[in-house]
Order: sequence, then C-alpha cells, then structure tokens
Amino acid sequence: STSAKSVFKGTSHHLSPSRVAPLFATTTSSEIIPREVLFGNPTYASPMISPDGEYIAFLAPSAEDEVLNVFVRKTSDSNNDNARMVTNDKSRGIRQAQWAPDSETLFFLQDFEGDENFHLWAIDATSTDKAEARDLTPGENVKASNLIINKRFKDEILCGTNERDPACFDIYRIKYKTGERTLDTKNPGDILGYGSEDETFEIREALLKDQTDSSSTVQVRDDKDGEWRDLIKFPYGEEGNLVSFCKDGKTCYMTSSIGRETTALLKVDLKTGETLETIASNEKCNVGGIVLDPDTKEIKGISFNYARTERLFYDDELEKDYKLLESLGPKDAEVGISSETEDESTWIVSYSRSDGPTEYKIYDQKEKTIRPLFVGKPVLLDYKFAPMEDVRIQTRDGLELVAYLTRADTEKKTPLILLVHGGPWARDFWGFNSSAQWFANRGYATLQVNYRASTGYGKSFLHKGDGQWGVGTMQHDLTDSVQWAIDQGIADPDNICIYGGSYGGYACLAGLAFTPDVYKCGVDIVGPSNIKTLLDSIPSYWGPLRNDMLLKIGDVDADEEFNKKISPLYHVDKITAPLLIGQGANDPRVKQAEADQIAFSMQKKGIPVEYALYPDEGHGFARPDNRIDFNGRAENFLAKHLGGRSESFTKPKGSTVQFPLEKKKSYMYSR
Repeated sequence: STSAKSVFKGTSHHLSPSRVAPLFATTTSSEIIPREVLFGNPTYASPMISPDGEYIAFLAPSAEDEVLNVFVRKTSDSNNDNARMVTNDKSRGIRQAQWAPDSETLFFLQDFEGDENFHLWAIDATSTDKAEARDLTPGENVKASNLIINKRFKDEILCGTNERDPACFDIYRIKYKTGERTLDTKNPGDILGYGSEDETFEIREALLKDQTDSSSTVQVRDDKDGEWRDLIKFPYGEEGNLVSFCKDGKTCYMTSSIGRETTALLKVDLKTGETLETIASNEKCNVGGIVLDPDTKEIKGISFNYARTERLFYDDELEKDYKLLESLGPKDAEVGISSETEDESTWIVSYSRSDGPTEYKIYDQKEKTIRPLFVGKPVLLDYKFAPMEDVRIQTRDGLELVAYLTRADTEKKTPLILLVHGGPWARDFWGFNSSAQWFANRGYATLQVNYRASTGYGKSFLHKGDGQWGVGTMQHDLTDSVQWAIDQGIADPDNICIYGGSYGGYACLAGLAFTPDVYKCGVDIVGPSNIKTLLDSIPSYWGPLRNDMLLKIGDVDADEEFNKKISPLYHVDKITAPLLIGQGANDPRVKQAEADQIAFSMQKKGIPVEYALYPDEGHGFARPDNRIDFNGRAENFLAKHLGGRSESFTKPKGSTVQFPLEKKKSYMYSR
C-alpha cells in the first residue's frame, strides 16, 4: 500500500498554566465585548487569489451600506484600502464567490431575501470601468447548484439548475462571458449530483439516489455519449463517493465505509468497481480533505478531524511547507490553504485560532517566504477571548462524544449554555465561535456537543441516531452532556439554557418539553416544532432525500402517533421554562408556520414565550442588523433568566423585526 508520513496535532488539547492563569479567573476581557464587535460584518473575509496570481479578491462591507460585497486589488499592491468594490449588493450581502479560470471574471451566488434560490452571477473584476453583473442562471424560483470549473477550459463552466424540473438539477455548459448556455446532461430525476473528468471536461460521474431503499449508487460512463453503468452501490447505512478520476483513465479515487466503520480512501477499477488499493483511513473518523496534484492526480495529503485537524502527507515538499507555515503562525493555530494560483506558486494561507480572529498571509511557495495579507476581523485583537477546549463525554450507554467547551471562569461553576448544532447530520468544529465567546464574556460557559447522528465519526455513530429524535438517545446525549458539565464543576445545575438553530432549535424545544427539569430557559432559532409538517413543506429539490430523512428520523408519514411522540408541539403542556423564538419569514427549510404554531400554542396556555420574526430573512439571520437585533434580545432574555451581565440594547436602525404574538392573530393548526 502507499506509504505516508503522519504529522498529528493531537486530539486533546489542554491549555498550559501560563495560558489559563490571568489576573482574574474569568476567561475573557473584563469589559463587556460589544455585540457589534462579535456579530457585525468582518472587515475582510474569504480571500481568493486569481489563477494567474495578478489579483486578490475578498469580501468586505461596502462603505455606504455596510453590506458584504466583493473587492479586488492587484496582488502587487499591498494596501487593501486600494481594493475596488466590483459587486453592488445592497441587501443580504454576498457570501460565496470565486475566480473564473480566465483570471478576469468573478462568480458569485446570491438568493432573494433568504429563499435559498441562489443564482450564479458573473462580473468582470479587472476592468476599471463599472461592470454589470450577468445572471448565468436566470428564471424565477430557479436554484443554481453543482458548479464545476476546469483550468483547462478557460471560457466555459458546467453548472446545474432546476429550471426544467424544480425537483432535480440538469447540467448546463455555460460560456460565462456571453451567457450562452446549452443543456449538457439531463437529469432523469433520481441523480443528486454530477462530476466531470478533467482532461475532457465531460460529465462522467453521477450519484443516484434510489427512492425505494435509500441506497446511493455511483455511476460512471466512458464518455459523454456512453451508457451509464453502476460502479459501486452504497446500501442505506453506508457512506462514500467518487473523489476524482485518476490520470490513467482506468481507475478512480473513492471514499467508502463498506466493510469498515469509518470511510477509507480507495483506488478503484473503473470497469469492475474492484478495490485495487486501500490508501488511508482512521479508525475514529472519516476521511476529510484530500489534496491531489491537479495534473498527475497523485495524492499529496489527506486530513482527518476527530476533534482537531490531523494530516497525512504523501508529498515531502507539501509536508515541509506545512511544517514551515505552522512554525511561522500563532501558537496552537490550525493552518489551512484558502486559495492558490494555478501554478501553485502562491498560496493564501489561513491561521485559525479558538481565542482570536483568523489571520491570512501570502506564501511564496518557491521562495518559502510569507507576508501578511490581513486579519479577518482586526477589532477582535483589542479583546481577550477564551480558549476552546476539546473534551470527551461518556454517555449513559457508553458512547464517547467529542465536545467543545468554552469556559466563562476557570475556578468556579457558572451558568451553562448548551449550544446545539443544526443538521442534525453535521458537526461542530474547534475554532473561534462568536456565540461561545459572547456567552463566556457574559458569564456563561458554553458546551457544544457532537451528539450521535453527527457526521464524520463513521457509519455506526451516524446511524445510532436513527429514530432517536426528541425522546430518544440523540436527546439523551445532550442531557448526559449537561450532567457531565455539572459533575465536572463547570455548570451551575440550576442555571442551564439550551440554545440552537435548525435541528438545534428543535433540540431546544424537545429539551424543554421532554426534560423540563434540566433547563432554566431555551432559545430556538428556526427550529421545527412538528416533524410531519416540516417534511411536508421542504423544498421540492429535497424530494429525492425525503425517504432517506424518514429512515433517519422515523416514519412520521405512516405513523401519526410516532410523529406526535417526537414533535414538541404536541407536548406544550409539559413546557415550564421560558422560551425565546427567532424565525426568518422566507425560510424554505423550516417554514414560519413551525415557529407560529408553537409560539401561539404556548401563549394560549399562558407559558412564557417571546417570538421575533424577520420578514427579510431565511434559515438564519444573514443581515447584521437583524443578527445583532436578535442577539440583543437573546442577551436580555439570558440575563433575566440566568443572571449574567448584558450590554444595553437599542434596536439597530436596519432591523426589520416583527412580533407576531403582539398582534394576537389566531392561527389554526390541526393537532
């Protein structure tokens, strides 16, 4: 098998006494760190170097509206203030952008007020004349997806849209300078995504989702006119995908959990599907990032992340580069490559810490020299922040959970906020977390838990969450984590809050309804209250995944009693703790009705509930004024119920908040 050298950062990081013994036992600045500092726009974000190395683009707020837009400057000009704003968004801001292969055009995605119907736009980024953005995926209720860019094809891209059928994505070949589009690959209706072969830039790979058994099948073909054939089938419960076609045209790299607990990186025969080589795996977590030589397709590096990032190197030069970069960065920072030129001679490197802002530097790979680019949010440098600790928690049935703890005080117990990640098929990571730092500064410890069903920890861990929402072991993991924090002397058992968004919002509602003695209060952001109505209103393009979701959640379609059992809406009478709800009116995933129905039900029964609705937001709060508005209300709510300190609150001038409960509007829902 392929040999590799391992460079590990270690999976458990505990802070040296010099780092945790300040003059006070509190872990953050003694003064209140303003919400504007923590939750306002970054000064700079997402730096991208053009393929030819001539230009650097980044996101930054516009001077006029404080809305995130794309800025561009010459790489040779080290003054970021000289960057020119090339886009002109005035509402929610741009969050995703990247260079086109021509080093002149920038692509960016934007939806309408949080509806998640993202269109792909292109704009000339290098002309000094004012350029007009071009919508490459026009149409009402159209969503762009599956963007594929190839350095060998400078003038065209491949991109999926659901304009023909709202439930699936066809691939179009687009001449992005003119907007000319041709249908390249028509989706038969059961394909979740497509992949291309680099040399020909032809669609040669598809991921099929079988609606009858929720299996996934990787299909391949020999050329654009060839017949599709099944390469590998992943039954429900297995994980894997095709990573890349190899240079020889006969093999490919794949990840697969078949025959093992976690995914491994494999080399597979394209004709037979036979595994020719098992390249790498980790017994505790799945394969993460994979670095390939863009021309030879040789593997240069693989990363894993159980609690912190670990890397395997297959390329001596890349290993030397990482060692040098680590030696030049802040202590205990994680190094990442954010962007690089086509010839890989210049990199934009990120240094991520848990107790400070991300720093970006420009690395000359040939000369082995580094120079500053910018600090993402330099205002954070004026304050002291708490280090995030990665910890292990044992559940009542013996499962080990990875969790992240941000303390408010190192010497005494404090109120605790259990900050529950969304998904639930996602995970938390180590790093700077604005919410955790906010809570720590106000006097609350924060615990973020990768409960069962979190991704990245192998198939058994993922599927131990099947059928376990609300009253099952997924919620028990959260309860057990609170008990762990109490037993460790970290948390005051009388002052625990459960706080989360999306699934985390559901977990909040479930925690208050099913374990009412555990929590003093709860904050639910865009969380569903009735799982059947949630699934009945998901976007049409989630349709191929609906059966998969039913297998993971439980069959709320066929079993009405099961739905009632796990849906907090049917257990409002058990809720005694105060609840704060935040919701975006345009949320396509968790509709406004999910918040309305539980808020009005609680109000009707006299249970304390506050409800803030934002008419120009979706699944979360993208506009800083709305984000800061809700967090200001949440801070006062937490101070009232947990006793922490709070910054004075004035409604931001750009906030669009509404209060449906104050309108006393009656909603009728079948219960």
